[in-house]
Amino acid sequence: MRTIGLDGAEWLAVLRIGLGLWWLESWRHKNKKDWFERGTGIGWAVGVAAKHRWAFVRGGFDAVVTPRPKVMAYVVVYAELALGLGLTLGFLTPIALIGAIVLNLLYFLLMIHDWAEQGQNSMMVLISVVGIFGMSWQTWSLDEAWGLFL
Repeated sequence: MRTIGLDGAEWLAVLRIGLGLWWLESWRHKNKKDWFERGTGIGWAVGVAAKHRWAFVRGGFDAVVTPRPKVMAYVVVYAELALGLGLTLGFLTPIALIGAIVLNLLYFLLMIHDWAEQGQNSMMVLISVVGIFGMSWQTWSLDEAWGLFL
C-alpha cells in the first residue's frame, strides 16, 4: 500500500484519534448542569421520540429512557466521554469502537428525520467499522503499548 506522509496503520490511527476527538467535542459542548439538574438533553429527546414516525422507536424510548431521565442523562454524557477518551488514547479500542457503533446507531434511529444527524452518525459508524476491521489500535495507542488486542 502506498500512502503519503504516514503509513497505512498510522493513517488508521489518525482516523481513530479524530473520531475520539469528535466524541470528546460532543461531550464538551453539552451543558452538564442543564443535562444533570434540569434534564434538558433527555427532555429534548423525549419530545423527538414522542413524534417519531416509527412506533418501535417511540415504544423503546418510552420503555427504556422516559422512566429514568436522570440515569439516562448520566449514561449518555459519560458514554460520550468514555468513547472519546478510549478512542483518542487507544485504550480498550475495539470495545470503544463497538460502543461508538451502538450509540451512533441509536442516535441515527432517534433522529431519522434529521438529515444532518443522519450524515454525522452514519459517518461516525463508518469510521468505527473501518477502525475495527483496520485494527486501528495497533499504532499510537495504549492498547499497543500494553500489548492488548494484538
